[in-house]
Amino acid sequence: MPVIRSSEAVTHEMHGARFVSYATPLTGSKELCAWRGEIPPGTKAPAHTVNREEIFHLLDGELLITLDGRTDRVTAGDTVIINPGATLAVENPADRTAVSWVTTSIGLEAELADGTRIAPPWAR
Repeated sequence: MPVIRSSEAVTHEMHGARFVSYATPLTGSKELCAWRGEIPPGTKAPAHTVNREEIFHLLDGELLITLDGRTDRVTAGDTVIINPGATLAVENPADRTAVSWVTTSIGLEAELADGTRIAPPWAR
């Protein structure tokens, strides 16, 4: 049984946020990947379209999540389901860091509005 200790998690930074990956193929996962996201106050991540379903659960704080043009305030304990092909933008308007847990399938990629493709290392 693989156990991934916090000290073994790999940290990445992108678009002003921090991603701490736990479950990846490198840690023994065959189908899913999971990470903790830390979104500092004032962060506005660019809109991006995903190719895999994501389950986004907010552990602490609050965020503005725009999904396919609809913006909702999400608070600790809320979960957002992001379907493949959906366009997502995340903003932290609060004065403290928001912390999320995200699960998706291995191979998640995102496309920015300008056509740039991103294959996040925490999802491979």
